[in-house]
Amino acid sequence: MTTDRLAHLSDAGVSLWLDDLSRERLVSGNLAELIARSHITGVTTNPTIFAGALADGAAYDEQIRELAARGADLQQAVRELTTTDVRNACDLFRETFETTGGVDGRVSIEVDPRLARDTDATVSEALDLAKTVDRPNLLVKIPATVEGLPAISRVLAEGVSVNVTLIFSPERYREVIDAFMTGLEQAAATGRDVSAIHSVASFFVSRVDTEVDKRLDAIGTEEAGALRGEAAIANARLAYALYTEEFATPRWRTLAEQGARPQRPLWASTGVKDPAYSDTRYVDQLVVAGTVNTVPEATLHAVADHATIIGDTVTDTQAVATNIFDRLIRIGIDLDDVFHVLEEEGVAKFDKSWVQLLETVNGQLVAAHEG
Repeated sequence: MTTDRLAHLSDAGVSLWLDDLSRERLVSGNLAELIARSHITGVTTNPTIFAGALADGAAYDEQIRELAARGADLQQAVRELTTTDVRNACDLFRETFETTGGVDGRVSIEVDPRLARDTDATVSEALDLAKTVDRPNLLVKIPATVEGLPAISRVLAEGVSVNVTLIFSPERYREVIDAFMTGLEQAAATGRDVSAIHSVASFFVSRVDTEVDKRLDAIGTEEAGALRGEAAIANARLAYALYTEEFATPRWRTLAEQGARPQRPLWASTGVKDPAYSDTRYVDQLVVAGTVNTVPEATLHAVADHATIIGDTVTDTQAVATNIFDRLIRIGIDLDDVFHVLEEEGVAKFDKSWVQLLETVNGQLVAAHEG
């Protein structure tokens, strides 16, 4: 893989994380090669990724047989299968973690998505995942639902690093930043070392264009057509403007003086869904220092092959992004409803994938017993 463009991204201050993890990637050496040759400095997982990994290939067969022989129940089996991959990935990224002072070399694992509307259960699950994986470079993923916000604070207050996921709107992002700072303040109040607590805020990109473009097509005017493909990048750029604003406040400076690290924006869902668009647009149009872009492998290859990396494409774009939002609203796009629909769909999709994961593992356990 040509790496010059990937090196340029890294030089611009963007951390590239792979949006995929499987046992096959680990045992084949594929992930190690991406770390060595393609500037990959972290990995994110989600229920959909694990459902696909467990359903494909024989890499998990030996552990499935061992779990079946032990009489492990379904929940225990899923927990051991997924946390084994995450633990091994954490070990693979340990050198990156140490050389970047804990900023990169991170591996994320998601709480059970069925808990997205249950604060207490989310906290319990997050703390249990952190204890089970038992690696300093773990990030536990918690969705940015209304119920997830206090869970984020409580988990951070316990010293567990968090990847806040399923963020769609700048308004919710502001609440996520508040939850992050609240968690650090609570951690500091109990004497914890806040410099060891890390977080990223995963702002979903491509799904915004998918939903808004559908509504623009329904409007069908020339003006609506001209706005196709504009919403997602504008939304992310507004989020970054909010980040710069919130992390320049006296509240943040107080935390920073205690050693706290800022919660980096992470661009998620950066695989392009519409073939009419450039397949690198959610990477090369969102280049700014101090951010993470988590990419599917196909997008990583596309960026390495033909992305146009010209440096910072985000700073000082707030006015243009605001104008795009104003135009969308003016022609009848209800952005609040867009973001509500996307959050509901996001939770539902991960919930469905989790059920598929459970069904797959259950079938494999049954087959192992019968075999």
